Amino acid sequence: MTSNTLLRVARRTLVAGAAALLVGTLVVPSTVTPTVAADGPASVADLAQGLLGAVVNISTSQTVKGTEGPGAVPMPQLPEGSPFQDFFDDFFKNRGGDKGGGGQKVQSLGSGFVIDAEQGIVVTNNHVIADADDIEVNFSDGVTLKATLVGTDTKTDVAVLKVDPKGHKLAAVKFGDSTKMRVGDWVMAIGNPFGLGGTVTVGIVSARNRDINSGPYDDFIQTDAAINRGNSGGPLFNSLGEVIGINTAIISPSGGSIGIGFSIPSQLASGVVEQLRQFGETRRGWLGVRIQPVTDDIAESLGMATAKGALVAGVIKGGPVDNGTILAGDVIIKFDGKDIHEMRDLPRVVAESPVGKAVDVVIVRKGVEQTVKVTLGRLEDGEKLASGEDGNTDEDNGDKAPAVSTAAVLGMTIGELNDETRTKFGIAADVSGVVITDVTKDSAAAERGIQPGEVITEIAQESVATPKDVMDRIGALKEQGRKNALLMLASKTGELRFVTIRMD
Repeated sequence: MTSNTLLRVARRTLVAGAAALLVGTLVVPSTVTPTVAADGPASVADLAQGLLGAVVNISTSQTVKGTEGPGAVPMPQLPEGSPFQDFFDDFFKNRGGDKGGGGQKVQSLGSGFVIDAEQGIVVTNNHVIADADDIEVNFSDGVTLKATLVGTDTKTDVAVLKVDPKGHKLAAVKFGDSTKMRVGDWVMAIGNPFGLGGTVTVGIVSARNRDINSGPYDDFIQTDAAINRGNSGGPLFNSLGEVIGINTAIISPSGGSIGIGFSIPSQLASGVVEQLRQFGETRRGWLGVRIQPVTDDIAESLGMATAKGALVAGVIKGGPVDNGTILAGDVIIKFDGKDIHEMRDLPRVVAESPVGKAVDVVIVRKGVEQTVKVTLGRLEDGEKLASGEDGNTDEDNGDKAPAVSTAAVLGMTIGELNDETRTKFGIAADVSGVVITDVTKDSAAAERGIQPGEVITEIAQESVATPKDVMDRIGALKEQGRKNALLMLASKTGELRFVTIRMD
């Protein structure tokens, strides 16, 4: 065969291959074995069949005040035999209430799953059963049982129910380890979307550690397994049939799945469920500090090489560390052996720790890393103390202070804190420092949200009491070559926060 003939054969082969690709086929040499089975990927039917019996539909009803009146929506007139007739009959039935001022019966649907067949324990979302008068659990074989509420937790949106295990033979599933799940792992969601009954969808773990600003312990698993209305409270399974998440939220402009769903990880949910079963309420660990993020500016001001951890902005009076163990200005970088990469990590790991446990906390104080021992309190008790502090409105103590002297620094006008300025700005008697009387528009201080009436209590972790102290501290920082000044500010009621201000 001549070289020209070989060239023509090669060209024909190339054109044929390109044409095949354009129409969606692939030319494969006879010596190559396709890697995809002819009948598609492996079936998940056996896995789903073994799990469907433990997944339930949660049906709730609630009586609300009637809406009869000028603003009530009238029952639409539908053509005879309309497929929507039953839907609108259920929705508008008794909507206006009776003439005696009765209420309307509102029903909702969600999902759940049995975790203890012997005790009849069912897990779901708190928002599925919130404010319900009656709760029923519907099983896949058509049996319906009344449920009682064992306990709820609004912070994680978890609720625990109980049914009579003698009323029906129950199948149960168990929690798995969500920390072992990796992005790309296969997951299966089973629930009751749109009230259709048990529905199985499959997808992968799209992301982990998602914060969607729904609560203080956000650490969601994101999945593209189809999750719709009615899936809330249902389980997300791994390939072993273990529950590694509780489906709770979706992002969707239409209410239907667009492939962005979120599940509470089992690592967080299982501990909450166990506490609700034991006590009917949560009993979380509590450190007793107010915290804020460590920004690059704050890290530089504190002499830290990288921005990490949680900055302690204040210590709760009467809390576990009100003995000086941890101070305002400390940065917590490790708690009980767990690294604190960012601020939101700390509340979660503390809350998951037992009340009364003594733990090691690694802090950075004035640039020096050290370890302190802390015995945790109970968060639910601490919330009462914190709310009491927030409501502190102690009257002025009447002590006379020298006449006000002022200074201008970093876009702020500052003055001495005395009777006159306390009264003018409503500053509590137990707040001390230097008061900010004015903030220049478009200044570095204004950019940080600093407001007149706030009080500078520390600069670079050194206390200040007069405008001269502030000026001296700023001057000293500039001499050290610092680009930013770290200020600890107190609100009118004494709540503390840290900000950094550029000094250029």
